[in-house]
Amino acid sequence: MGNEYTLQKLKRAFLKLNESVDKVVDELDRDGVIQRFEFTFELFWKALKSILAIEGFECAGPRSCIKEGARRGLASEGEILLDMLEDRNKASHIYDESTAVDIFGRIRDNYIKVIADNITLFENYLAGEENP
Repeated sequence: MGNEYTLQKLKRAFLKLNESVDKVVDELDRDGVIQRFEFTFELFWKALKSILAIEGFECAGPRSCIKEGARRGLASEGEILLDMLEDRNKASHIYDESTAVDIFGRIRDNYIKVIADNITLFENYLAGEENP
């Protein structure tokens, strides 16, 4: 139940992020998308962490989870995932207008697709675990 529950939480957060990214009309909307991205990314790496635990790998944080997940083929687009981690950290700590515009553009243009593709990978992995 734990892994499936974690994945369901990630999928719900991703749906909210995905539906909000095309509705941005002002700075407040954009900032809301960035906040949803931060939350979704947090759930993303924790879902990856739980999948890696099934494989017997315990990662300390998001960077090691992403690197190991990509190495094992359990996560795709490892470099973009590391960029997402960097943007999540920037959004949380060094907030300014130009950074926000840049991060929003990457969320809209790249990160949405990469998260969606990885959710599919996670679903396929967990489906295989249930039906070996």
